[in-house]
Amino acid sequence: FLGLDNIGVFDRSAPLPTGGHIEQSDGTSWMGMYCLNMLAIALELAKEDGAYEDVASKFFEHFVYIAHAMNTLDLWDEHDGFYYDVLHTERQERRLKVRSMVGLIPLFAVETLEPEAIDRLHGFKRRMQWFIDNHPEFRPHVELMATPGVGQRRLLSIVSRARLPRVLRVMLDETEFLSPHGIRALSRYHKDQPYVLSIDGTAHRVDYEPAESSSGLFGGNSNWRGPVWFPVNYLLVESLQKFHYFYGETLTMEFPTGSGAVMNLWEVAAALSRRLTRLFLRGADGRRPVYGGTDTFQQDPHWRDLLLFYEYFHGDNGAGIGASHQTGWTGLVAKLLQQSGE
Repeated sequence: FLGLDNIGVFDRSAPLPTGGHIEQSDGTSWMGMYCLNMLAIALELAKEDGAYEDVASKFFEHFVYIAHAMNTLDLWDEHDGFYYDVLHTERQERRLKVRSMVGLIPLFAVETLEPEAIDRLHGFKRRMQWFIDNHPEFRPHVELMATPGVGQRRLLSIVSRARLPRVLRVMLDETEFLSPHGIRALSRYHKDQPYVLSIDGTAHRVDYEPAESSSGLFGGNSNWRGPVWFPVNYLLVESLQKFHYFYGETLTMEFPTGSGAVMNLWEVAAALSRRLTRLFLRGADGRRPVYGGTDTFQQDPHWRDLLLFYEYFHGDNGAGIGASHQTGWTGLVAKLLQQSGE
């Protein structure tokens, strides 16, 4: 069970009604991100203690294996330009074509290796180059860019340069994931096109539900079928910044998709940040989206400036939903405000 409660077709904390197993786009991507986080920590520690170069090599190799698996296990749909879970049974294999955060989490696994850092770590650099030279099938997962006066930079990313614009095109579409207040956990596409999988006479459905869950199943009533969740939005902002750090002005996107307004990825990250912070700011009508139709919090002078950090937010109007004290992750808005100020 990976959290994200009811985001999937099945309750992933229970045995599958079909038998078999699911190749999980999000679970595989989380492990890719974990390896890159551990790699970054090991490289930092290796500056003072050379023993950590071996640890860094291990996590580099683990990441490349994971990235290779992500792109060879049929999780990528070339027609849709999106990642999906894949259900394996004794009889067949099928993609669970739900456009959800499951297909965006691969964006989290991204890191740049700078030449000035790598050139000082001779053991790590030697082992990395040996691994790449002796495993040519893994070379596409380590993108190189020679920068004049800087040297050879390396990008480690599950999502390749060719696939990145295709995933972002879906993510930044206001008829899909992009809401006025951040990225929805499930595409609005499923409002009119629910995903239905029939098994032995039972229909398993995923509908767009922008507010509370319509069911208490799947580990509780926290809902990942349409609302905006702050922690994954924050990680998307960070990922966009990391991609821009490597690609710079060579990669731009429409924001929103179809608008004709073209931005680099740093600007896209900033625009997404502003949509997230807008949850807490008064609009032209003097009301804060976070408080929805709760007039006491909108108008009463004793309450209207006391902001609560809700668990998640309505996918269409931004109203706060769930627990009202989730400073552990919704408090990340403070970091987004700091970046906007800078």
